[in-house]
Amino acid sequence: MSYWMISDRSLPAKGPKTPANFGDDRGDLTFWTADTGPVTDPSKWANVTRAVFQKRLITAAGTFPDLDPATQNSEDQHHVAFFIHGFNNKWSQEAARYQKICDSLFTEPGSLGECIMYDWPSLGNALGYLPDREHARDCAGDLADVLSSLYEYMRAQQMAGAEDPANACKAKVSILAHSMGNYLLEKAMALVWTRKNQPLLMSLVNQLLMIAADVDNDLFKSGETVQQSDGDAIANLTYRVTALYSGKDPVLGLSAGLKHFGKRRLGRSGIDHDFPVPDNVWDVDCSRFFISETVQNFPFGVHSAYFEVPTTIKLIRELLRGVDRTVLVTEGLAPAPLAKAQAV
Repeated sequence: MSYWMISDRSLPAKGPKTPANFGDDRGDLTFWTADTGPVTDPSKWANVTRAVFQKRLITAAGTFPDLDPATQNSEDQHHVAFFIHGFNNKWSQEAARYQKICDSLFTEPGSLGECIMYDWPSLGNALGYLPDREHARDCAGDLADVLSSLYEYMRAQQMAGAEDPANACKAKVSILAHSMGNYLLEKAMALVWTRKNQPLLMSLVNQLLMIAADVDNDLFKSGETVQQSDGDAIANLTYRVTALYSGKDPVLGLSAGLKHFGKRRLGRSGIDHDFPVPDNVWDVDCSRFFISETVQNFPFGVHSAYFEVPTTIKLIRELLRGVDRTVLVTEGLAPAPLAKAQAV
């Protein structure tokens, strides 16, 4: 596999342009590839143009297995996935997490495809919560530009595939968003949905995993109605949304204290089921996977344990593959959701 990064961090006007010199402010989008790891080593990354990045990614996706939908399982289709990091992450920390995700899910044998790290300027300190939130909102337009371009490419491929099945896209798009990265994604998806005239018939994302999401837990309160909300944008641009949460998460307890306008955090309390929920949205309480004696050794404890504990990593893999939610529950990979939902 190759490693991929799109960065929203500033770079100095003079001097070497490497991840080692990333700043704490928003800058122009830059595009990076690495042929080998460890990706925590800034010297492994090469800065490339957007056009070169796109061409290489399309070439890589073109090598994915060509599945026959009539005879082969769609769950085996490969992904172009995005990882969006959260609050209080220095570049070196998020690169280490990206490496772990790639090692667990996107490396042979059993690779799910290719994974792109979307890097935004988190300050990397606990006191930077409110500035990080503003940075996440400020970067939403840049992420929306990336996702809008992807939407247009996928629409063109869909049309080409309708004319000739040989031109059908071999990849499905998925997103793993962690912590405040979900707030960035929320705002970006709302922009994409608006720019594309609020489409209801074409998905941009196949599987969205909202992991320890630092967003309001009534995000999807519109249910099956369309009220032009951020939740509507996410639900209508995504085939299936899964929120992974745990009441044991102390970091999101801090978030609730710093920013609390009457709603709890999705990643700490799960979906607010006092409201209707879209049929393609569900949540999974991961608390039972986190044993205190183990997770206390991880950075940020439970908040980062999703990427460390084998049972949650396995669950993430099966969610990305698109395994039916009722199968996940039946096989014991996920507990039964609080609200009854039909299989997606």
